[in-house]
Amino acid sequence: MESLRQLYKIGNGPSSSHTMGPKRAAEQFAERCHNVDAYRVTLYGSLAATGKGHLTDVAICSVLQPVAPTEIVWKPDVVLPFHPNGMLFEGLKGGEVIDSWTIFSIGGGALANENTRQEKPESIYPLTTISEIKEWCYREGKTFWEYVNDCEGPEIWDFLDQIWTVMCETIQRGLNNDGVLPGGLKVARKASTYYVKSKSYSGSLASRARIYAYALATSEENASGGTVVTAPTCGSSGVVPAVLYHLATSRDFLRIRILRALATAGLFGNIAKANSSISGAEVGCQGEVGVACAMAAAAACQLFGGTPSQIEYAAEMGLEHHLGLTCDPVCGLVQVPCIERNAIAAARALDANIYATLSDGAHLVSYDKVVAVMAETGHDLPSLYRETSEGGLARNYDRK
Repeated sequence: MESLRQLYKIGNGPSSSHTMGPKRAAEQFAERCHNVDAYRVTLYGSLAATGKGHLTDVAICSVLQPVAPTEIVWKPDVVLPFHPNGMLFEGLKGGEVIDSWTIFSIGGGALANENTRQEKPESIYPLTTISEIKEWCYREGKTFWEYVNDCEGPEIWDFLDQIWTVMCETIQRGLNNDGVLPGGLKVARKASTYYVKSKSYSGSLASRARIYAYALATSEENASGGTVVTAPTCGSSGVVPAVLYHLATSRDFLRIRILRALATAGLFGNIAKANSSISGAEVGCQGEVGVACAMAAAAACQLFGGTPSQIEYAAEMGLEHHLGLTCDPVCGLVQVPCIERNAIAAARALDANIYATLSDGAHLVSYDKVVAVMAETGHDLPSLYRETSEGGLARNYDRK
């Protein structure tokens, strides 16, 4: 299992798999193939189906166009075997293809193909299931964040400090931005309004309004192409920051405790990424918002003093109750239903934390089992419900 540095990534929205990944791929291809007359990039499957709404072509051309004229070819009906988010980069000189590269954006900004699958990425975590790690915690008298520290080394805290700083900056920008989001749906930003209204409430209603506002702030920044942190993806980037920011500002948790919670959240996200998928194009939104909810629930439960079993229970609930969640973005934009979905998932993460904290941590279904079921469910979903905008809300939305 890879480092948390491969899970938490800083970049521009609106999509880690459809924007960040293709941009990284373009940068790598331009580095190896730059003495050309032109580029041709063919997008397949989900990348082609929703690429315009996700600014895939804009991200690629921002890198390649300054080097040479770039043509984007869209083939939504062709799905390559390795992954639904396929790309073929070609460099042309004198009308002939002199270099080509097929690569896939597999979620969270990560890239892979058949060759990288054979060359296994560097694994720094010897234990790759929560059940094994939980057993280690009880045997060693430690908790999940300490396992992260032992595997990653003390340098991970400087990295997580930077990640937390960017998360906070994104929320603060989002709370102070108004207007309509780009893309044609005319979705108005709501974060600032929700935050202002929260000040006129008290108790649980004020708390709920603020967590909605924080999640909306990040998700709206993401939808506008702003800087966000994948947690675990751009499309689900509002959940974890909202929960941690809310707890940090309302409960006065020390910064180091927030960073430790971020480490635990990352561990649960990493398990889902390694043993299933965090790509909406592969398993639907359960792999994005569902995993984000699990991450946030685990982080919150740790902050409130949960045992390893209670923390795992909170994460398990966060993911279990998102099983089967489809990815059907209207017009291929990360706006409807994505933005509201982040806000609701943030609130559900806190509910999962409370439920788990009230229990003794014992439960029948493990987090690992839910991760496995998520993979099965995602692969059983028809492609029209996996980020192609061909079914569900995307198909039945009436723009009138």
